[in-house]
Amino acid sequence: MADIPHLNLQLDFRSGLPIYIQIVNQVQQRVVSGALKPGDQLPTVRALALELRVNFNTVARAYRLLDEARIISTQQGRGTYITEIPPPEVTEQLRREALQALALRYVNEAKRINSSNKEITESIRDQLRIWKENQVEEE
Repeated sequence: MADIPHLNLQLDFRSGLPIYIQIVNQVQQRVVSGALKPGDQLPTVRALALELRVNFNTVARAYRLLDEARIISTQQGRGTYITEIPPPEVTEQLRREALQALALRYVNEAKRINSSNKEITESIRDQLRIWKENQVEEE
């Protein structure tokens, strides 16, 4: 039997974002980035629940949502796998959802340290400017 890789998901129990949504978002992000490819096997619900130290039902709910979105397919007796690459419109929707999840996480963290909306906006603008400058230097 093939070795099933650990997903190395990073959960934030204080973010206010439900754990099952964090699992869904991170699996989606890995699919969109290519870190998870069609045919890759995921851990069982029980194995992932143990790895993350969360309730079995939390992981089952995330897997159910991923299955409904046709990102994964669970085959009885064989395991859970990343499905074939979805059509471009689905990939684009997943990319947008992943971006929204990242933005929400950033805003939640910034608000936790009492940042104002203006500070958050300025910080994002600064980081985009720095990123763009670094891209130009690499060319």
